[in-house]
Amino acid sequence: MAEHRAADYQRAIAERNVGAILDAAEELLEERAAASISAVAARAGVSRVTVYAHFPTWEALLEAAVERAVRRTMTALEATHPDDGPPVQALERMLTAAWQHLARYGAMAQAVAEQLSPQAVTRTHQAAHRTVGALLERGQADGSFRTDLPAAWLVTACIALIHACAQEVRAGRIGERDAAPILTATVRDLFTGTRRA
Repeated sequence: MAEHRAADYQRAIAERNVGAILDAAEELLEERAAASISAVAARAGVSRVTVYAHFPTWEALLEAAVERAVRRTMTALEATHPDDGPPVQALERMLTAAWQHLARYGAMAQAVAEQLSPQAVTRTHQAAHRTVGALLERGQADGSFRTDLPAAWLVTACIALIHACAQEVRAGRIGERDAAPILTATVRDLFTGTRRA
């Protein structure tokens, strides 16, 4: 019993430390401060050894922060009930929610573009691929979405367009207010494009 309590206590401390470390990394990125293992440790109130125990490299830490951000975004997307109503409307709801959430993670998205490998980006976005893929499949089944292009390509293109839109906003080429309508129109047209008989 005492061993169980000790293990539970250690697990709780580890989970709290991981949360504090990821929060610190996210805050430093949002502040556009010099984000490093040392800076994260100082912000999180833990030692560098503790950070390294959970994340052996800065890339591993950034990947974990991105994965958590994607999970939070997926929670917001699920709240739009993508299984309900016509697929085109569900897509529009999802894109609006995705954009609102992604706007919170602008600095992180920039760090991802600059510092994470394509393989790491793919790993962190698997949940997004599944959710968009399920909606696409539903729309293809009822004739709302095109079937002349591979489904996996359409999902990848959708997610790439979301990130490209964020990049255009950061660069000042698309206004904040225009971003969601532009993104929605682009992805909707991509998904509903001319279908071959």
